[in-house]
Amino acid sequence: MIERKRIEMGSNVTVKGRRRFFEIILVLALCPTCTNGRGAVSDTLADSLSSVGGTLPHFLQEPEDAYIVKNNPIKLRCRATPALQIFFKCNGEWVHQNQHTSQEYMDQNTGLKIREVTINVTRQQVEDFHGPEDYWCLCVAWSHLGTSKSRKATVRIAYLRKNFEQDPQGKEVPIKGMIVLHCRPPEGVPMAEVEWLKNEESVSFLGDDNIDTRADHNLIINEARLSDSANYTCLASNIVAKRRSATATVVVFVNGGWSLWTEWSSCSVNCGRGVQKRSRTCTNPAPLNGGAFCEGMSVQKITCNALCPVDGVWEEWSEWTMCSAQCERQRWRECNAPPPRHRGKMCEGEGQGMENCTGGLCTQNGKLMHDVKPQSMENSIDVALYSGLAAGVIAVVVLIVAITLYRKSQSEYGVDVIDSSALAGGFQSFNFKTTRQGNPLLLNSSMQPDITVGQTYSGPICFQDSIDKELFDPLPDKVKVQSSFMVSLGVADRAEYHVKTHLETLPANLHPNYSTVEGKKTTLIAPNGLHTPGKTRLKTSAVFGHLGGRLVIPNAGVSLLVPHGAIADDTSWEMYMLINQGESSAQSEERCEILLGPEITYGPPGLNLSYPVAMTIAHCAEVSAENWNIKLKRQTKDNKWEEIMSVDDDSTSCYCLMDSHSCHLLLDQPGCYALVGEPVTDAAIKRLRIAVFGSMEASSMDYNLRVYCVDDTPHAFQGVVTAETSRGGQLLEEPKTLFFKGNCLSLQVSIQDIPQFLWSIKPFTTCQEFSFTQVWYSNQQPVHCAFSLQRHSASTTQLSCKISVRQVKGHEQLLQVYSSVGESEKETVPFFMQADCTVTSQTGAKAFKIPLSIRQRICTTFDTANAKGKDWQLLAQKLHIQRNLPYFTKQTSPSAVILSLWEARHQDSGDLDSLASALEEIGKIHCKSLPQSPDEKETDFTF
Repeated sequence: MIERKRIEMGSNVTVKGRRRFFEIILVLALCPTCTNGRGAVSDTLADSLSSVGGTLPHFLQEPEDAYIVKNNPIKLRCRATPALQIFFKCNGEWVHQNQHTSQEYMDQNTGLKIREVTINVTRQQVEDFHGPEDYWCLCVAWSHLGTSKSRKATVRIAYLRKNFEQDPQGKEVPIKGMIVLHCRPPEGVPMAEVEWLKNEESVSFLGDDNIDTRADHNLIINEARLSDSANYTCLASNIVAKRRSATATVVVFVNGGWSLWTEWSSCSVNCGRGVQKRSRTCTNPAPLNGGAFCEGMSVQKITCNALCPVDGVWEEWSEWTMCSAQCERQRWRECNAPPPRHRGKMCEGEGQGMENCTGGLCTQNGKLMHDVKPQSMENSIDVALYSGLAAGVIAVVVLIVAITLYRKSQSEYGVDVIDSSALAGGFQSFNFKTTRQGNPLLLNSSMQPDITVGQTYSGPICFQDSIDKELFDPLPDKVKVQSSFMVSLGVADRAEYHVKTHLETLPANLHPNYSTVEGKKTTLIAPNGLHTPGKTRLKTSAVFGHLGGRLVIPNAGVSLLVPHGAIADDTSWEMYMLINQGESSAQSEERCEILLGPEITYGPPGLNLSYPVAMTIAHCAEVSAENWNIKLKRQTKDNKWEEIMSVDDDSTSCYCLMDSHSCHLLLDQPGCYALVGEPVTDAAIKRLRIAVFGSMEASSMDYNLRVYCVDDTPHAFQGVVTAETSRGGQLLEEPKTLFFKGNCLSLQVSIQDIPQFLWSIKPFTTCQEFSFTQVWYSNQQPVHCAFSLQRHSASTTQLSCKISVRQVKGHEQLLQVYSSVGESEKETVPFFMQADCTVTSQTGAKAFKIPLSIRQRICTTFDTANAKGKDWQLLAQKLHIQRNLPYFTKQTSPSAVILSLWEARHQDSGDLDSLASALEEIGKIHCKSLPQSPDEKETDFTF
């Protein structure tokens, strides 16, 4: 037994010795500097061995868990005493000695030597490790008694995702209710810490005990107050970055409460059965932030009986007193038979009477009383006589002045306008001025007047393609002209025949009607002379997909923009747009409503869009909220018209933006729409486009001038152009604009300054007048008249005159005519070189001014509110869209809808300057904002 114990003890010593031997060998192998050139233990190792105490190594600092941020390496550090060597082992493998940084120093307190070792761990090392657990490292320290191991330290790559797992949602809660806003931050390493912002101010800094943010990153308001209405944002952050959630708007509303009842009012009648009232108001509290109004009655009534008032009545007069020294006597009475009661009236009259008691024989200042009285009566009679004579004279003068002014106003334009050339004709030589070079008003000048719809009107007209030049070619050099007004019933048969011939030359659908001007028995062409019976339609259509596009009706000032993304992916619609022509039922003459632009229909029915379309319609109103009440109407299924919004009111069903010449609509539903106006005052102005055309008649001596007054819209004027094209008319002067007021005064058209010795026109036919109703309710149809002239000699090749178009006591426009006429048609020279319109649709990116990538970046930036206030409302403000903002609030992407409206307004400009300037201004306003992390740099917009 003893021998066995000895053997075991010897065996244990041998094992320990072997272990110690291998440890020293390992140290020597790992630390080649510890041996000299002969293989002996170096002085350093010897010193270490001699200084080591009798304990295992003790770690003063162990490696700690660390995170690698981006590409920055981290350091792991170990300190131990007593220790011969310290090495790191990572993921079960020894770290090479070259990667260690080691230092040794003496502890001043204990006198022990302390060894410290550090290593670097890079992002690449962590990414290249693929093990069942995270990348880890630990320290191993050696002494002559053995080894010690430190704790494992994990090394992970830090990150923070961009998207929140759950964004807080806005809420509406009653006052004193509980509010819970949920927030789940983005995934990240290390886990993100959550902070809540209230109106961009940290909730933790507010020191509000009513707000709790400790429970699972949620924000809890135990008892809602009005001050808790705010924008709340969840802010997640770790060592890598910060992330902001979508802003949640919390609205704390207050339901209304009744105040106390007032006192009962007095009885409503003064006599008999009446009513008493009392009232209360919904002000205790008043409803706030969309809270419900009080339920119940605000007024209560009960019956009452009022005592009828008794008016006072005089008693009988007392006896007269004795005659006094002043020749007077007196008497009295009292209001006591009965006295007034219950609000009754006091007695009327005097309670004291006085009279002369000597019959007028009492003297005053040496005169008898009967001498004084007749003298005063005589003076009164004289004053009345002279006053009557003066009033009569004044009345006669006023009557004469009124008659004179009336005759002058009636005759101002009621007779022939005699110009200066008529007085001079035949008495002096006439030097006719030829065409002036470079005058844009002359037909065959080097600079021709331009009335192409695309330049005359600022609204969207067409996509340019080909040209129709026939209407605007210059007139032939010579025309045989006849001097007579177009039609007159009071003249010879020749005039009657001329009228019929003129009517037969018109196309069948342009045949004019007749109306008679009272007092002159003159047949005029009616204002609806170009009216087409029934309804015809101008239509355009195209197939649109997810990329959107644009429809345009040529030369009509009408377009339809289908935004990008309005139609779902893998879906397409054949969309159309058309103009309804003819009599419109949208306007109501009973309510003084007029049609301001063409009726537009777009479809097809059942169209399902994610974003509203933008429709542009040209109008003829001088927009003024003080003078006009402009409305948008839509036709119902039973062909009736319903008002869907007033331009000056807010609406969430559609949007209307009025420019000077066009109206831009955002519409969700297909259908037929019309813009109508109701004049509020007499100062409401409707714009008219004035133009004069000319052509030779069948007789080589006759020349016909036709003057048109039409609503100032491209579609209405295009009807005139089409009519004149069919009859070979030539434009003689650039069209002008006339401001026609809604003051019930008529329109007068007259021809002036005709060279009387070269041309003739029948007397009393130089002026025509149209009633206010004909012009005001023209319904986009032209009002027009004609002047028929005759030249005296075939050698006359020039015509000059003026056409005056004016509203009585209103605006006037003069059209100066300089025309060359000839005996035969010559080869025409193109009058306009600008192309006409044939392309009616564009699809995809080419239909939009804003590139798709820029549009998406703008929407991403402005659709979500942020700390800098850069949201879609600021974008709308900078683009001058400042009314009816609730309409954009309900849209999925308010910024996208705002940009569609901008596209509709600027489709004719072709540049992005205004949008770029607005974005630049927004950037300048917020250039002093707080700096952001590199991951959150602001988007730059480059055009």
